[in-house]
Amino acid sequence: MKKRVLTIKEAAKLIDGLTEFRIRQLCISGQLPCFKAGRKYLISEDKLYEVVLGESVNTNGGDVVA
Repeated sequence: MKKRVLTIKEAAKLIDGLTEFRIRQLCISGQLPCFKAGRKYLISEDKLYEVVLGESVNTNGGDVVA
């Protein structure tokens, strides 16, 4: 199983109503766990769903588990 890592732009496209600016703010404030590679913030797709939607995601089938 491969974990997916997203850039801020990819994360914003993934969730409607969430802007790149807001995701960057969440990263900087520490509310959204991420790491930096050079100048880019990289975010785990699982953590994004967990923080933003308050849900865990089963990456095997893509089903949302509440």
